Amino acid sequence: MEVCTVIGFPMGMNTKETKVYEAINAVENGATEIDMVINIAALKNKDYDYIKEEIEEIRDAIDGKVLKVIIETCLLTKEEIIKMTEICNETFVNFIKTSTGFSLNGAKVEDIELINNHKNEILEIKASGGIRDIDTLEAMIKAGATRIGTSSGVAIMHEECHCEHCKEEK
Repeated sequence: MEVCTVIGFPMGMNTKETKVYEAINAVENGATEIDMVINIAALKNKDYDYIKEEIEEIRDAIDGKVLKVIIETCLLTKEEIIKMTEICNETFVNFIKTSTGFSLNGAKVEDIELINNHKNEILEIKASGGIRDIDTLEAMIKAGATRIGTSSGVAIMHEECHCEHCKEEK
């Protein structure tokens, strides 16, 4: 069973040292995947070295566990999304993730396509936030997402299910 937790929630404003501690503590307590929120302010200030160092320190601290980098696409320009995709490529993380689900809005197909057009063959995309139906889910996968984050998973599965229970629910 995989166990995931988020560090640096919600806006990534914690120090690098705090995020590293959070990540190590989470792994020591059973987490097998870490979702880290980048420091949005550092990105807006074009402090790319800070962001890259932060990601690398967390990646190295979690000893090969899955690392997903949450970039909060709804707060970023296209250029910033591309830059974060490049940084994720360079730091060899497992996933770039669109959203915490607690900001202005979640994943958009055009953001997934933009990331997909700039990622390397190693980096995977997790579309997260605002995915509430099967059509949106399928559009995200078609655009390049390899993992979906949604709080509507049960409802989405019921949309496609034709069992007696689901027919009653509809």
